[in-house]
Amino acid sequence: MNKRDSLRVVVIEDDPMVQEVNRRFIERVPSFQVAGVAVNGIEGIRMVRELHPDLVIMDVFMPMQDGIQTLKELRAQGLAVDVIAITAAKDKRTIQTMLRSGVVDYIIKPFTFERIRQSLESYRAYRSGLDAEGVASQEEVDRLLFRTSMEGSPLEERGFGGSWSHGFAPLREETLPKGLHLITLEQIIGQLHSATLPLSAEEVAERVGIARVTARRYLEHLEKTGRVKRDVAYGGVGRPTNRYALLVT
Repeated sequence: MNKRDSLRVVVIEDDPMVQEVNRRFIERVPSFQVAGVAVNGIEGIRMVRELHPDLVIMDVFMPMQDGIQTLKELRAQGLAVDVIAITAAKDKRTIQTMLRSGVVDYIIKPFTFERIRQSLESYRAYRSGLDAEGVASQEEVDRLLFRTSMEGSPLEERGFGGSWSHGFAPLREETLPKGLHLITLEQIIGQLHSATLPLSAEEVAERVGIARVTARRYLEHLEKTGRVKRDVAYGGVGRPTNRYALLVT
């Protein structure tokens, strides 16, 4: 995927109100575009064949053909598309069936924009990792499969393994200031870790796909908690630029 391209999404949902909520939420997340909306699984499969989206966001309970059968047909037909389920179905048998059939996330209604945003940002990072050219190390494969850090500490445990976080207490969602989210923080730390030079808030924002003012809030939080060092870069015309680098202890 070219970083400048949008990830194209087909929504398969029979409820018109939920369709519109899904559309608005998806298109609020940078790099995502709704390519089409289908009202049932039969129409959804046809739309996937015609539009070739990157991602399907799909309900389970639908008339004519439900989400379980639709997902099985997508796989049987070899259609190269990822699927996120957004549904009121919360019985464990249904969840297990959908997971075994290959959904990359499962969101239970009613849902919030933040939950959708976190899911899409995580998917975007996953796609970026897979779409990069070359071969992958075992650590990179582990990170894609299990959302682990470079040294294998599960991010889902809300900590940051690897050299960039050694000596820091694991982070949890509830420890973050209001308005900051763990998945975005993980992505920013990953960008700082991979950078050879300190990054400005503008550079971080461009790499992660968020607003510069938002990136600055995360960077200021990381500086306050002792995870990054801020340097002021002077030179040229205009105001000096704050640049941020991870502290390694």
